[in-house]
Amino acid sequence: MSMLEHLPANMRNKIRDTPEGCWEWTGAIQSRGYGSVGHAGKTTLTHRLAYELLVGPIPAGLHLDHLCRNRPCCNPAHLEPVEQRTNTLRGVGFAATNAVKTHCKRGHEYTELNTYTDKRGSRSCRTCRTRVHAEAAA
Repeated sequence: MSMLEHLPANMRNKIRDTPEGCWEWTGAIQSRGYGSVGHAGKTTLTHRLAYELLVGPIPAGLHLDHLCRNRPCCNPAHLEPVEQRTNTLRGVGFAATNAVKTHCKRGHEYTELNTYTDKRGSRSCRTCRTRVHAEAAA
């Protein structure tokens, strides 16, 4: 018996198994690209429901990271519970892209001495900040 057979029929019938091993949701897709389905009287995300039904509860404070980077996928083997920061940094969004940068836009290297981090965690180049402040004061 396949793991898919352990899912409710209304869910199982809307999953397409891909050559990459993704269980791609073919039903309703939310604006951010995740599948959603009605279950137990409420609408829930398909990847979360599949994980909880087939693996167990998602640990408190953790988010499911799609290791396959395919948001409609609900295969629990492609999901890993991780902290929000880890999930964000593994992605391809603005925060992840900037986190891997080694130099500012003017070519100064981000080093411990040359990097300013604000209270929100955003980095900036101290050399450029000093120049901007000096120009503003002039």
